[in-house]
Amino acid sequence: MQRPRIALKTLGALTAVPTLAAGLLLATGAPAHAAANPGPGFPAQYAAPYAEVWNSPSALTNAKNATGIKYFTLAFVIDGGGCNATFNGDTSITDASWTSAINSLRSGGGDVIASFGGASGTEEALACTSVSTLEAQYKRVIDGLNLTRVDFDIEGSALSNTAANDRRNTALADLQQQYAAQGKRLDVQYTLPVNPTGLESNSLSLLNNAKSHNLTVNLVNIMTMDYGSAMDMGNAAISAAQALHTQLGQIWTTKSSAQLWAMEGNTPMIGVNDTSSEVFSTSDAQDVENFAKSNGIQELSFWALGRDKACATNGGSAQSGCSGTSQSAWQFSSIFNAITGGATIPPPTGGGGPIHSGYANKCVDIASAGTANGTAVQLYDCNGTTAQNWTVGAGGTLQALGKCMDVAAAGTANGTVVQIYDCNGTGSQVWQKGTGNTLMNPQSGKCLDATGPSSANGTRLQIWTCAGGTNQQWTLPS
Repeated sequence: MQRPRIALKTLGALTAVPTLAAGLLLATGAPAHAAANPGPGFPAQYAAPYAEVWNSPSALTNAKNATGIKYFTLAFVIDGGGCNATFNGDTSITDASWTSAINSLRSGGGDVIASFGGASGTEEALACTSVSTLEAQYKRVIDGLNLTRVDFDIEGSALSNTAANDRRNTALADLQQQYAAQGKRLDVQYTLPVNPTGLESNSLSLLNNAKSHNLTVNLVNIMTMDYGSAMDMGNAAISAAQALHTQLGQIWTTKSSAQLWAMEGNTPMIGVNDTSSEVFSTSDAQDVENFAKSNGIQELSFWALGRDKACATNGGSAQSGCSGTSQSAWQFSSIFNAITGGATIPPPTGGGGPIHSGYANKCVDIASAGTANGTAVQLYDCNGTTAQNWTVGAGGTLQALGKCMDVAAAGTANGTVVQIYDCNGTGSQVWQKGTGNTLMNPQSGKCLDATGPSSANGTRLQIWTCAGGTNQQWTLPS
């Protein structure tokens, strides 16, 4: 079922907001400016409402001061003509006012995601006709805003453009590998339309294409809105999340149930939707937040920050500057922000080095320098490559190639293998120095162990009862 989309034509004609649509309002952008400062990263669960970049950047500060919410999704990056990524089609990515707002947010522990696409405007994969030119535009935005996370809101006709989808996934997979080789991370998420029964076939095709290119998709964020008829919007959002969990498991077949929930995001349109009989209330928001928190859903968002207040007269058609439902100012931000928590996993900063084994000239190595989730961690001759360049991160994480050392499926049994996986703040990715030079995973109470014991190249690492043998001795980079 296709959702109705209200397209903005001119400022004077504006009476309703497009669902997750890039506004075509004219903005007066400040001159181009230097790149934004690095951010601290994101916790295991967080709220990041869509902030309209055609509105004032001060909205980020205002919402944060009122509710404590400190993560936001900047909507939207679209083409400004001729394969040229811009905010809203008319404002430089390094606009001084937005850079200042982002820096202020990050200095207080917050961070931003840039969202490409939306229901209006042209996403770069449709404007740039080669992988190389597309990759250059994505990289310019990522570097200019110092991003570790990007969102792609693909809907309408763009969702069925298989050539553009393939071009986008190819470019993003290559960029992930480039940043990983530099010790940086690039999380990629897709925001897609949904029914209460789940994603439609074109969305599933896009995700399967991403997997075929070895693109690591951090999460799939569903737009729980505009179904076309009146219904309980909170229950519909929860039903859609449950259906998505099943669908993700059919694509990423090796993930545990908890890992699949952690791949989800959920984004309603607050208040009156484009289908005016659909109204997402503050009570619905509380129901969705409770469900998301208890099931480990990674992200809650909503459309849109500029609507998070009541209208002078509620009801009627959707409006761009208010929700149309009974609420206090910033109430949806406050409700959804209750999900925010878990260990924040920042990107590695600065130098790293090898983790030396107790066996002579053997180091902890990522098999074939792979970056896919689930790639084996093994012993190998020390060789100075990026596959052996580990950084001791915050919270006891060990990071390399943009991923964290992880105990597979949160296992606790002897023999559970060790792999790399998206950093997610769970106990499976915490390592502490034990007796002597052992490395213990507190969640399992077991130590990092070379299987066998063996010192042969390719020996898989696992967890095992701590015994202090040579195969459990490790020296971290200084």
